[in-house]
Amino acid sequence: MIQRYKPCREPGGTWTVDDVLTGRPAEMGSRTIVGMNQHDAEELADLLNGLNAQRQEAKS
Repeated sequence: MIQRYKPCREPGGTWTVDDVLTGRPAEMGSRTIVGMNQHDAEELADLLNGLNAQRQEAKS
């Protein structure tokens, strides 16, 4: 399965979680996921990918 969310390093050295389908930073509610450290961005991307996989399985 394609990972929808991936952590990406920003030019300033902080990290964002990108939504591969939209090509934009991911959002949680009304908050854009930017300005994080690498560890947090990687963990959040893993969490979002897990939730996305569960949603896809529920649709099947």
